[in-house]
Amino acid sequence: MPFRTALSGLNAASADLRVTGNNIANSGTTGFKQSRAEFADVFALSYGGISQTAIGTGVRLSAVTQQFSQGNIEFTGNNLDLAMNGQGFFVLNDSGTQVYSRAGAFQVNREGYVVNTQGQRLQVYTPQNAEGTQFNTGSLADLQLSLSEAPPSATTDVNVRLNLSSVVEPIDPAIAFDVADPSSFHYSTSLTVYDTLGQAHTASLYFRNTDTLQWDSYLAIDGNLAGGPLPLEFNSDGTLNTATTTTPLNFGTYALTNGADDLNIDFDLANATQYGGAFNVTSLSQNGFTTGRLNSIDIDPTGVVFARFTNGQSQALGRVALANFANPQGLQQLGDNAWGESFAAGDVILGEADTGNFGLIQAGGLESSNVDIAEQLVKLITAQRNFQANAQVITTADAVTQTIINIR
Repeated sequence: MPFRTALSGLNAASADLRVTGNNIANSGTTGFKQSRAEFADVFALSYGGISQTAIGTGVRLSAVTQQFSQGNIEFTGNNLDLAMNGQGFFVLNDSGTQVYSRAGAFQVNREGYVVNTQGQRLQVYTPQNAEGTQFNTGSLADLQLSLSEAPPSATTDVNVRLNLSSVVEPIDPAIAFDVADPSSFHYSTSLTVYDTLGQAHTASLYFRNTDTLQWDSYLAIDGNLAGGPLPLEFNSDGTLNTATTTTPLNFGTYALTNGADDLNIDFDLANATQYGGAFNVTSLSQNGFTTGRLNSIDIDPTGVVFARFTNGQSQALGRVALANFANPQGLQQLGDNAWGESFAAGDVILGEADTGNFGLIQAGGLESSNVDIAEQLVKLITAQRNFQANAQVITTADAVTQTIINIR
């Protein structure tokens, strides 16, 4: 009798309903991948049975497979929210075990590690230079943000672009240079420089014309004369005569009283000019900076993580590691938006965003569930009809059985 056949149909329809219900329940889960119930028919044949006349004995649940199609990316504005656009999984360290996820909602814990809500740490390749152009792809490390102040760097080079007006009268050599006496020089300009402790100092350059096309330069630090005079000689076309002028200018070391190393700065005036126009400083730039605190985190589409500090500096902290598998559908579901390795999935393939088959990383966004609610509602109706039809088979088989029992 077809009772068992219909019962297998009821079980199959019930499994289909559970899979569809799970998809609908996770329609708002970040990084969730919908599943599909797959069924197979059942035949009971003895050895040597005639298949042309065999009648199936029902249906069974063959597999529940995940569908790794791309979900929509919703932008959140949080720089630590990451979304995968394309193939790949984020690699996470779960107390020494690697797990994989498409959910990129990360935050910083009390120790500065970038983690998800389960405390699993995001894995990166460590940088080999501060610019973020080279990374050690041979090993993985936990991404940790520096919570301490970034160290300072003393000024060693200053680039100066200026024009010293040729329409000036030379100053009498008998007048000694004095930083406090404006009549002892023609022009001056200042900028902020930094010592090895990150303390700021004012460096001032002074220029006085001594003869046609010839100038003397002086340096003062915090209003105190630090060196000079050093000569500057220009060509007849107004450009600096590098054959007779030593460039860059170095006024020697200047001792500080705060415990920092002596200042020793090179001043590059190779682009200085002496034209007939007014005195003009085009640019002043130096390579030092003070201490800084972490201000923000930026992650580019290739996964390079940059820390931005309040002193205007940036530092590469790592490059987000990605993983892929020959058969992602074979991954073991661990819950909490994570998957684990399995034999069916194949060996893990590690790499970086925008390389090989790996997609790009979108910072400030999260990948939504790939569940289509309209499609799932239609599947609910289909599964419900299948359940009702199989229940009707049982009702009909029961009526037939009762008729047989009533035969006298």
